This record gives sequence, C-alpha cells and structure tokens, in this order.
Amino acid sequence: MTKILINSHTMKRILLSILAFIIPIITSAQETTEKGLDQKIDEAFQPVSDFFSNVIFFEIFDGAPFVIILLVLSALFFTLYFGFPNIRYFGKAINVVRGKYDDVEDHSLGDPDAGVDGDIPDTIRDESKDGEVSHFQALATAVSGTVGNGNIAGVALAIALGGPGATFWMIICGLLGMSTKFVECTLGVQYRDVGEDGTVYGGPMYYLSKGLKEKGFKTLGRITAVIFAIFCIGGSFGGGNAAQSNQATIVLKELMGLESTGAGTVIGIILAILVGIIIIGGIKRIASVTEKVVPLMAVMYILACLYIIFSNFSLIDDAIGLIIKEAFNPTAFGVGSLIGVLLIGFKRAAFSNEAGAGSASIAHSAVKTKYSASEGLVALLEPFIDTVVICTMTALVIIIFNSGGVFTYGGDGSGAVLIDGVSYEGAGITAQAFGKFIPYSNIFLTIAVVLFAVSTMISWSYYGLQSWKYLFGRGKKADLTYKLLFLTFVIIGAAASMGSIWAFSDAMIFAMVFPNMVGLFFLFPVVKKQLVRYFDAIKASK
Repeated sequence: MTKILINSHTMKRILLSILAFIIPIITSAQETTEKGLDQKIDEAFQPVSDFFSNVIFFEIFDGAPFVIILLVLSALFFTLYFGFPNIRYFGKAINVVRGKYDDVEDHSLGDPDAGVDGDIPDTIRDESKDGEVSHFQALATAVSGTVGNGNIAGVALAIALGGPGATFWMIICGLLGMSTKFVECTLGVQYRDVGEDGTVYGGPMYYLSKGLKEKGFKTLGRITAVIFAIFCIGGSFGGGNAAQSNQATIVLKELMGLESTGAGTVIGIILAILVGIIIIGGIKRIASVTEKVVPLMAVMYILACLYIIFSNFSLIDDAIGLIIKEAFNPTAFGVGSLIGVLLIGFKRAAFSNEAGAGSASIAHSAVKTKYSASEGLVALLEPFIDTVVICTMTALVIIIFNSGGVFTYGGDGSGAVLIDGVSYEGAGITAQAFGKFIPYSNIFLTIAVVLFAVSTMISWSYYGLQSWKYLFGRGKKADLTYKLLFLTFVIIGAAASMGSIWAFSDAMIFAMVFPNMVGLFFLFPVVKKQLVRYFDAIKASK
C-alpha cells in the first residue's frame, strides 16, 4: 500500500509540474523560425507515409483497395458461418462481462474430455488461473485501444470526405466487424503463451505460429507471425500513437490559440512524458487506468452527443434520412459513386474498431479464463460500442450541425472543410459542432480528445510491445528500446500534418489484416469447437 501511495503522489507532482510549465513553454515555442521544427519533421515523414500508403492500399478495380474488400468479405463470411453471432450472442456477451458465468470458470463442468479437444496441452491443467486481468478489464483495455480519436476525428474525416452517407457504411462495417472480432479474440486466448511468472503473451503472432503448426503449416505460420509482428509494431507507432497525438495536438493548439511552428513538438514532448509514466507499469497498470478512464470519458462523451441530438429532435429524422439517401446516392464533392462513399465509410470504421487487424486479441489474451470462447464473446461488443454507438453519435452531431450548410461535404478532397472562412479538419470539425450547441464545450472536447488519445496510446503500447517481444525476446533492454521508439512517435505525430500521419496510420493498421486473415481462415473451425465447449459448460452449471 505504501508503495502505491508513493507512486501516486510522485505522479501527481510530475503532472502538476507539467501543467505549471505548459503555457510558458508552448508560448516560447512560438518564437521559432518561420520554418520551424514541426514543418521539418513533417517534410521528413511525408515520403515514408506516402510509400507505405501506396503499397498497402493497392487497388484492384474502380478505386477499391484489395485490403478493404478482403476485410468486408471476410467479416460477411464469419457472420454467416457462425450464424450471426453479432446478434444471437449479444446478450450472452454482456452477461459474461458482468460475471454471470464466473462460476463456470471455477469448476470442471461439462464433458471431461471437452477441455482436451482442440485445446493447448500445456494449459489444460487449470486455465482459469492463467491470465492477468478480468473480462471487464480486458474489454476496457481493448476498447481503449479502439475508442479514441477515430471516433471523433475519424468520423469527421469520413463525413468531410464522403458526406453523410459514409455513416451508413461505417455502421454496416461495425456490425459485420463484431463477428471478425469474435473469431480473432477467441483464437488469441486459445493459443496464448503463459510465462513462468504468470505473464501472458498472446495475439495473432501466437495463433499464427501455433495454430498453423497444428494444421501442418509450420513454416507458413512462422512467416506470417513475423510479418504480423512487424506490422503491429508499425500500427502501434501509427494509428495507435502518432494519429492520436496528432489530433490531441490539433485541439490543444486550437483551444490555446497557438499558431506556432514549434508548438506541436512541445505538446508532443509533454504527451510523451505522460504516456511514458503510465506504460512502464505493464498490462496491469494499463488495465487499472483504462478501466476507469475509458468508461467515464465514453459515458461523458455519449451524454454530450445525446444532449445535442435530442435538443435538436426535429432534425434527427432529417439527419437519418440524409444518411440513408447519401449512402446509395452520394452527392459529396469528389466522392463520385456508391463505391467511393462505401469505401470511405468502411475504411474509417475499420480503422476505428480494428476488427480484422487482430490487435485487440493481444489485450484479450491476458484475460483470466479457461474457456477461450468466453473472451471471444466479450470482444464482439467492441465494434458495437466503438462504431455502431459512438461513431454514429458523432456523425449525427456533425450532420445536425451542418443542417444549415455550414460547410460543403467533400470540401477540397483533402478532408479539410471551410467553416466561417477558416479551415478545419478531423477533431477540429467535431469541436466546431459541439461548440455551436454546448457553451465552453471546446474545453470538454479537448479533454475528451486528449484522454481518448492517451488511453489509446497506452493500450497500443502494450500491443506493440508484445509484438516486439515476439521478435526480439522478453528482456528488459528490448522493452526499453521499444518504449523509447514508441514515445518518439508520440512527438512525430504531434508535429507532422494530419494528412501524412493518417495516411501512414491507415497503412500500418490495414497492413496487419493480411497476415491476420491467414490465421483466421485456417483456424475458424477451432473457434467453433471452443464455442460449443463453453456453451456446454454453461448448460452443465445450471
């Protein structure tokens, strides 16, 4: 207890010190040269971003990237194969989270041979003792990795580019993604490694290497596992890090009225210090933070959205009608076709909820359970919370805000729009929408964006670190090297432009889909067996 109190007081002193110096430090940054550090970092990063974006999003027809088509068709297949688990098992998933079936974990129930069939031999002993976090903590950690600025800035970007119709396709992608998330997170727990000290190591790296070896494809499993680990590290630097610090910086600079060419770098350094304090503690520290911060901020954000939506009740039907109409007959400048708006919606939804990327299975692997399918059920709630609920609410707020033609959908095709003659992008658009209906909401939204950003970054630091450990071992030096690199990208994201950062982030997140899908399509029958095993145990406990 003493140790915890000392750490808590130390952290408070550090935070107060940072807050005390933040204003003068950033103000001094405004005195930098005309071509400041932010611009230099952006110019150096732009070619890297363009290269990865062009490679990952190669198109096969009518401007449709293959990776998007792969995601959508795969999600549809899993939805049909498992009999619409996103609908049938929704209530059961909630019951697992709230602990209704916890007694199943404490006893050897059901068929005594069921635990052997399709299981990992060295974890049959009592898997309920393995793991580091509860079902709720695993969900909170994983949700904190998905509920972030993709819900605030990403939705604004989708609507700015594709118009209201992009919202419809985001919702469809979220519903289908629930099935994919169920499959990959079940596999994450099923094939996890547990160290001698009880530390859990899981995710696509392990179900690719172990699972494909079981199927007789040992070499393919090793290769795809390494490829995934590399891309996951990139995803942790990009979408889980740089994109988050980028949007946090945008709203902080707007709130403080900063136009300095060096302010972004300074804000990035401060964010890096905050994140660095937290990620030293590992998954248990991360879970203890996210289980408090994420639900609180998500509820506050949802309440603010609901207030705006219902205070403009007469516009709700118009907004919904516009979403459906524009989904099939888009008129936003630059979209051009149904395929165009569909791709924008799917791309932003998949970036936000990460279904198919496999990242969330890393957090879910740390759960305390002996039934892998139990955590798969918990995981299917993520895309619903992230995309169907939070993203849709953000979209409705922005569409209602623009009901009087405040800005032109499609803008100039860059994702930025003009509002009262000023250019806004990402979270800046959402901030303007909130500001119209809620006094001083720019302060609230700034806090929400920053906290969502930090929670996403600390969760993704865990994802990336697990992948780093898989490639370079589990030593302290390897850990420190990764964390320093991760914190460097916090600064890069804050300094670089939104365009280059989000292009790189998209590329890294979607690159993970390719190796991950190899594992899902080889191993989905294992998921079916584990689901039956878990349901049999529940029935036997009654």
